Amino acid sequence: MTGIEQQLHRPVDARSLAAFRIGFGVLMLVAVLRFFAHGWIPEYFAEPQHFFSYFGFSWVRPLPLGLMYALFAAMGACALGIAFGYRYRFSVIGFGLLFAYAHLIDQTNYLNHYYLVICVCGLLALLPLGGKWSLDARRSAAGRCEVLPAWMLWALRAQFALVYVFGGVAKLKPDWLVSAEPLSIWLARHPELPWLGPLLGERWVALAFSWAGALFDLAIVPLLLARRTRPFAYLALLLFHAVTARLFQLGLFPYIMLLGSLLFLEPGWPRWLLAKLRLAVEGSPPGAVVAPPGARAWLIGVLLAYFGLQLLLPLRHMLYPGQVCWTEQGYRFSWNVMLMEKDGSVDFRIVEPATGRTFRASPLDYFTRYQTKMMAPQPDMVLQAAHLVAADFRARGVREPAVYVDAFASLNGRPMQRLIDPRVNLAEERDGFAHKRWILPLDDDQSPSSLPLAALGRSPE
Repeated sequence: MTGIEQQLHRPVDARSLAAFRIGFGVLMLVAVLRFFAHGWIPEYFAEPQHFFSYFGFSWVRPLPLGLMYALFAAMGACALGIAFGYRYRFSVIGFGLLFAYAHLIDQTNYLNHYYLVICVCGLLALLPLGGKWSLDARRSAAGRCEVLPAWMLWALRAQFALVYVFGGVAKLKPDWLVSAEPLSIWLARHPELPWLGPLLGERWVALAFSWAGALFDLAIVPLLLARRTRPFAYLALLLFHAVTARLFQLGLFPYIMLLGSLLFLEPGWPRWLLAKLRLAVEGSPPGAVVAPPGARAWLIGVLLAYFGLQLLLPLRHMLYPGQVCWTEQGYRFSWNVMLMEKDGSVDFRIVEPATGRTFRASPLDYFTRYQTKMMAPQPDMVLQAAHLVAADFRARGVREPAVYVDAFASLNGRPMQRLIDPRVNLAEERDGFAHKRWILPLDDDQSPSSLPLAALGRSPE
């Protein structure tokens, strides 16, 4: 333990962490600009009449459209502050809080890399990364540092390692390894690619991609950590993320992971790169920067609690029966990347118990097409929608409306099958962490098909 502690507190070049900070700030600025450029701010926060909240966060609601634009502008300013190291802690905390607020508004917008961004912001807020290549360091000599304790580097490495490792473990399923789904569906959508396109519809190609993807996720972290294999592992990593960025709609996810992979290089890699480019490299004064007295114990406690939670969250699906991709209980916040192609349909049947009057409602009466597409195959979101429908009909004068659903879903090319028990009154069911018994089990006799689905499914991420 003494040896491990010494290794964690040994000084490492601060330039690698400073380079990560700059790259992260630039990527976050790009993420914000994409919301402006694609018109996502009005699409996601103004056009919907209703929003799907995360459990326990129903109080998070969007601001008026003008203020949402201002919020994203402030987010962009904070991203610039991170990149330039200007009032670093204020910038990273401000960005993290604003980003988390925006993406807690509607569950239909969940993406793994949004969750990763929030996690990284939380870690960066704990680490003094504004002491090198920053405006803060120029303003005050007291905050400058050339070296940092190694545990700061390892904390960020651990965050990205969790994504790869749990992403690989999640792929150890029959759909992925035996049926090559959902890659068979996604690869067949790219016959236009030169040379490779005609092969992408072949079953053996999808199987090769599936096995290579699982092995890559499971092996890349130890290969990056070992000096002998690191150069080859990094080349494989560049190729892997370049291919996935081209073939699949993953947004900024591949680029965030590429940035994170730089943390696994030797801490002095920016010094080496600057020397190769024949640019001036400042000297490094001796001494390590360590946590101030009284701060080390609580900081270590916070990090241990955080990573303990990060190890448990991806495993919580084991507490529930059934396939996690079907029930989606324990699916989010677990690094389930590219695991399923899932789409569905849902209609609501409303019954007034006292009179027997029956009404029908379509989700499009309440939600946008995008929200409807994302909601239909996700049971907890169907439950929220059912409660909204019940409240609407109650306001119309229907007494104690019972809401039943005809909900069907298709997972990884299987034929459509019922997702939710149509005999259950969802208006009486409550969301929570308990097993949702009204989710019907997946019929395992219907194996995945290699044929692409006609309907649009969930995003690969």
